[in-house]
Amino acid sequence: MSVTSSPVVRRAEPGDVPALVGLVYDLAEYENARHECTLTPDQLHTALFGPAPALFAHVALLEDRIAGCAIWFLNFSTWDGVHGIYLEDLYVTPAARGTGLGRALLAALAREADTRGYSRVSWSVLTWNTPSIGFYESLGAQVQDDWVGYRLTGPALSELAATATPER
Repeated sequence: MSVTSSPVVRRAEPGDVPALVGLVYDLAEYENARHECTLTPDQLHTALFGPAPALFAHVALLEDRIAGCAIWFLNFSTWDGVHGIYLEDLYVTPAARGTGLGRALLAALAREADTRGYSRVSWSVLTWNTPSIGFYESLGAQVQDDWVGYRLTGPALSELAATATPER
């Protein structure tokens, strides 16, 4: 892709949803997990723009086309007493990599956190994704190798839920 203009990063708009869904599926393919991705445009539209949005997104445009995204939500640090941003997905199309879009997206999230008084921006990366790890470390991000991520899903989630004491 030839670069004739500077990258533009902005908050996602309702008309961006189809492109965002496409980028999420592209990311799932890159992570060798396409079979696990079931996101629909309606689900993403509701999460981003429904009556109680709990998900947010920025898009990066290059030559007036969406070529990257950052999809995120708020978390809360009980130790800091303030919110932070959890970056769920950061993706730049292969043709647009090396143009500054990834850095521009992360800079937009850093500005969002800084101006709103949030204490951090955090995310996870697959251990084999060395290009991304190198990129993140070049920005000053620090690996949190003293923490191990866990996930409860599928039958294990349902089985544990079935043992919960009913709420009163």
